Amino acid sequence: MGNEGDRPRLDMPFVGIPSFLRSPVETDPSKIDADVAIMGAPFDEGSPFLPGSRFGPRSIREHSLRFVSDEDGYYDPQAGRHFLAEQMREHRFVDVGDADVLPTNPAGTFRNITDTVRAILERGATPLILGGDHSITFPVVRAFDEPLHVVHFDAHLDYMPFVHGLEMTNAHAFRHIAHMEHVQSLSQVGIRSLRNTEGMHRDSLADGNHVLTMADSREAGAGGVAELVPEGAACYVSLDVDVLDLPLVPGCVSAEPNGMQYAELMDILTALAQRTRIVGIDVVEVNPLLDVRTGITSYLAAHLAVEFLGRVCEGRHWIAARAERSNP
Repeated sequence: MGNEGDRPRLDMPFVGIPSFLRSPVETDPSKIDADVAIMGAPFDEGSPFLPGSRFGPRSIREHSLRFVSDEDGYYDPQAGRHFLAEQMREHRFVDVGDADVLPTNPAGTFRNITDTVRAILERGATPLILGGDHSITFPVVRAFDEPLHVVHFDAHLDYMPFVHGLEMTNAHAFRHIAHMEHVQSLSQVGIRSLRNTEGMHRDSLADGNHVLTMADSREAGAGGVAELVPEGAACYVSLDVDVLDLPLVPGCVSAEPNGMQYAELMDILTALAQRTRIVGIDVVEVNPLLDVRTGITSYLAAHLAVEFLGRVCEGRHWIAARAERSNP
């Protein structure tokens, strides 16, 4: 916390510049010195139904301020201890602002997203990307060079065929990603929407992807889902908030019934953080224009990102990789 004379500042959530968790802002990627870099991707031209998720990054940042009270990170009363204390105290998070969005030019916007994420990776930071619609995961994953495994949480497959010249919507991202040379596996978890087509489901399976319906996910349990990724492997996690049950995410245009409860999702994310080396995260499809007045969907997305980061930063493979970067 800052100081005003000898008095500590209170810094209520509605005070100050809303960087994620009040992290230092560094918009020049070449100057990043952090473990985690937060970037917004405020793009929603990939959403064919209702716009508004372009306002997601700003709203998630604003709600993240509700978790900042001191430099001891956040306290989890269920675990009985703090998380992210070291990262908050030593300013190991940095907010790099947003990728530049070029309206009506999705290819140009996607280049900007890829370039910015690549610059983050070159500085050795783990990117946390705030969307935006789910189309942004394609240019984010494209920025990586190292072999990685992608775990995709969603009600929908986002595996639409490339027809009518459409390739950059939120229904196409994972058809792109599954065929990238550096993507070793794709696991799609929580799939349940009746708007998935049989053809998309068949194509994803034929391409060798793991497709777990909501029933499959519950049967596998957190450990079973995590075991889809090899021990210690690089893992990218893409979180569409509509993997959660419909009543939990009113500010999501694609919310569906019979989704995960928050605790179910966190159990799986915790298992992934323990088993794998998390190399990137995105949280997408928060639409503040549709949300209730208290902004619970933005709050839930911020909560999810903050709690997951707490588990990531305690993952032994993530810690080992950070130590290796510090002592090459």
